[in-house]
Amino acid sequence: MTPLLILEALSRGELDPREAAARLGIPEAPLVSATSAAEVDLDRARRCGFPEVVFAPGKTSHAIIEILKRLHESGQDGFVTRASPEQAADVLAALPDTIHNPVARTLSHPGPHGTVTTPQGLVVVITAGTGDLPVAEEALETARWMGTGVDLIVDVGVAGPHRLPAQRHRFLHADAIVVVAGMEGALPSVVGGHVSCPVIAVPTSIGYGASFGGLAALLGMLNSCAANVTVVNIDAGFKAGYVAAVIARRVAAARSAVT
Repeated sequence: MTPLLILEALSRGELDPREAAARLGIPEAPLVSATSAAEVDLDRARRCGFPEVVFAPGKTSHAIIEILKRLHESGQDGFVTRASPEQAADVLAALPDTIHNPVARTLSHPGPHGTVTTPQGLVVVITAGTGDLPVAEEALETARWMGTGVDLIVDVGVAGPHRLPAQRHRFLHADAIVVVAGMEGALPSVVGGHVSCPVIAVPTSIGYGASFGGLAALLGMLNSCAANVTVVNIDAGFKAGYVAAVIARRVAAARSAVT
């Protein structure tokens, strides 16, 4: 039924307002819910597939807790990035079912119906060194929150060229790969030469003086000779994990549709 026919049926009393709204894709819940510190976008899950994510820096613990509660009340999962230890402690005290990854600095608060139990697709996160772990863990937790299967491969940078091939069986069949590297940022190109899936490169600010806080790695990745490599911002683990999970879930859905 077209939108015009739905409205005509509504005017004739053949549809009640709630059913008409459902057919038109208009959510029953309000689009925005105001807290003391934020305008929470409750419609983002419908528009974009996933709820609004909370960026912790600059927010009080009280503000974060309010937002998570508002998302929960609307039936949505909550996810917080870059939470300080103090913010995390306050959130865990107020919402004890929240999951905290202190390395990733993330907080995941399940909605009223729990979290996704059946992973869709596979995102593999690969780090060049252990110094890249905070960014890699942020990408991993983001993809996990979005409901994909995840795997983490650590410390396989190009300085030890034998290490990556030894782990090839773990990332060969990934739907999307996130490669996190500092220094000269060479690892994504090497990984890209092994696989047919998208590789999302994340430059980190790890490195000595001439790395310029990750700028050297960023430029190296932007100039990758591997055609399946794309790049996000410096230390942007959340961004890489989010994009990788969107890709992986769509690949999984397409795979299910033909089987």
